[in-house]
Amino acid sequence: MELKVYKITGEVTDRSVALDDAIFGIEPNDHAIYLDVKQIMARRRQGTHKSKERGEISGSTRKLKKQKGTGTARAGSIKSPLFRGGGRVFGPRPAVHGFKLNKKLKKLARKSALSYKAGDNQITILEDFNYDAPKTKEFIKLLKNFELDGKKVLLLTPETRENIYLSSRNLKNVKYQNSASINTYDLLHAQQILMLESSLETIDAMFKN
Repeated sequence: MELKVYKITGEVTDRSVALDDAIFGIEPNDHAIYLDVKQIMARRRQGTHKSKERGEISGSTRKLKKQKGTGTARAGSIKSPLFRGGGRVFGPRPAVHGFKLNKKLKKLARKSALSYKAGDNQITILEDFNYDAPKTKEFIKLLKNFELDGKKVLLLTPETRENIYLSSRNLKNVKYQNSASINTYDLLHAQQILMLESSLETIDAMFKN
């Protein structure tokens, strides 16, 4: 598959790039995508939820009443879950919700996501650029040049470019990422992927290792 290369002004150049069919043109594997996104979302859970059980409640351990002869149920402690203010039965405890996935499966999921985006014409290749200083107005102008204002955009560069990151970080629907750290969730979440031309080398190298 070949894509035209664009200037940041929105004008098309006379150059084009060939996308590797082994990365951008495979038959997508939906189950691999499902598992990878599930793992990403699970790892984002804090897992810090906690409630106190009866052994952690502060309070007296004095027996409330005599064992027999009251006509009511036995009661040994005010910290019993049966009483107001008592501990919770089988309450939530801190937990790690992430789980392991094989590297080959995660690579397959990312290639599947890229193939979906390429097939839906949701990848735009830009000439390499950088800003001399952080300029959010210039970045907003770039989005307008491609009629992307209001859309969810993922911008990929071959390495972290501080001024581009600072120019885009305050924009609600824009996510900036180093192309070596792409993940399936962010690729699918974006309505359009803006990719610097030199990012393709980084992506090719990442999937061939």
